[in-house]
Amino acid sequence: MASLFIADLHLDDSRPHITDLFERYLAGDEVRQADALYILGDLVEAWIGDDDDAPLPARIARATRAVRESGLPVYFMPGNRDFLLGRDYAGRAGLSLLDDGAVHDLYGRPTLLMHGDTLCTDDVAYQAVRRQVRTPEWKANILAMPLEARRAFAAKARADSRAHTGNTVESIMDVNADAVAQVMRGAGVTRLIHGHTHRPAIHDFSLDGHDAQRIVLGDWYEQGSVLRVDADGAALRGLSP
Repeated sequence: MASLFIADLHLDDSRPHITDLFERYLAGDEVRQADALYILGDLVEAWIGDDDDAPLPARIARATRAVRESGLPVYFMPGNRDFLLGRDYAGRAGLSLLDDGAVHDLYGRPTLLMHGDTLCTDDVAYQAVRRQVRTPEWKANILAMPLEARRAFAAKARADSRAHTGNTVESIMDVNADAVAQVMRGAGVTRLIHGHTHRPAIHDFSLDGHDAQRIVLGDWYEQGSVLRVDADGAALRGLSP
């Protein structure tokens, strides 16, 4: 048995083959025979609210609810693209919401789970925007807008994000090693799993004299990416569309 981790799918109508891959994977044997499925943020390219009446959110909900109804828990941690996803949609989709920074025991090893964006502390501009949009007042103002206005706002936000990414030194958008060490010490763990940076890898290092591990989940822009964790360790692999 194993627990499965995915993140940064960025599901969007512009890449229907990736949505197809997501549905096939969730309906497959690996998921249905697992102990749990974790989605660590950025399931979609943009989330404009639980009341979105577009076909894609309903399609995603059917796929995740089918997994939950098969008896498998499906954990979801909001990322920077879908932090507005709330309890209403989670209930319809069979998702158990996780706070960023939750610690779960995985086969005897406490593991810190994060989306990963808060670890990119060198990207000062991004962190400033993040603090602004996570306030209850900002969220309430956005969700009070009509759906079409929210769609337009989300499109502009994606364009701004692409511009920021294109104009920022790549290393600044990666995690900061000191930030990683700090959160792992604070959580009392030697293993961290996160997404966000789109740099899939398993990093082994020393933390205060102890063997430690940071696992980065891959994105789903061109293909799928899955982390399988069991009692023997962890392994990353890709999924072909």
